[in-house]
Amino acid sequence: MELTHRVMGEGKLSHILKTEMSVSSGLMNRLKWCERILVNGASQRTNFWVHQGDVVTLLLDEPEPQYPGEEMDLSILYEDEHLIAVDKPAGMLIHPSRNRDTGTLANGVIWYFQKNGLKCAFHPVTRLDRDTFGVVLIAKNSHIHGLMNEYHATGRLKKTYEALVYGVPNPPEGTVNAPIARLPLPSLLRKIDSEGKPSKTEYRVRRSWHDYSLVELYPITGRTHQLRLHCAYIGCPILGDPQYGAEESQRYSEALHLEYQRLCAKSLEFDHPITGEHLRIVSRMRAELD
Repeated sequence: MELTHRVMGEGKLSHILKTEMSVSSGLMNRLKWCERILVNGASQRTNFWVHQGDVVTLLLDEPEPQYPGEEMDLSILYEDEHLIAVDKPAGMLIHPSRNRDTGTLANGVIWYFQKNGLKCAFHPVTRLDRDTFGVVLIAKNSHIHGLMNEYHATGRLKKTYEALVYGVPNPPEGTVNAPIARLPLPSLLRKIDSEGKPSKTEYRVRRSWHDYSLVELYPITGRTHQLRLHCAYIGCPILGDPQYGAEESQRYSEALHLEYQRLCAKSLEFDHPITGEHLRIVSRMRAELD
């Protein structure tokens, strides 16, 4: 994979890479030592002086992953040469772990890349819990991943979730400010704790019934288990949530035979980091909440 850029100013190649192409120092060093930074088709060191109109090319082919590709029926929502977005089903891990290197979304995406002759890597821009379903955005190389991480940090990646929750939130729309901390190891769960990291979620009830509601959630921060914890904190746990549900919501979920939490990553909205095009990518799986 190649990324090309026509230089607008003048100066050392390293300066142009940082200021005009937003290349991270780590990626710059990696590409430099592999002679994968070209100016007008020739490999150059980062102290090379470039001029307006010169063409800089980054050769961004990624190394093979340590885990295998695995054939899957992927639901692809969006794809271009830089990004791919897929619908992740409930019950699937995002990435292989030390104890498991098959059956994850990464295995399926790597298989898709290999099948289509793409020398890309799996760089998840967004991550979901195993039992949360919906849109996952993946960068095809480390440069785009770095740009999208910057979007995350500066609030330029808008994420919208939908959830079925037990009860009816009161008021019907508002903001949850409740810090989140880890429980002591070996637990992987979190808790609301005044000593935790600041955590903020906006919400709006879209529809309510007698015992439950359909709620739209807008995470302002991105803490682990944030939406599940914040819904429970306002007295309306997500249906099907076995860790953070209250006794009443868990009994209700069991009566409905819910096998996983009803939380969907509904949509992602952002300006493309390369083309500037405004994108809104919407999950097809949100119908599971209707």
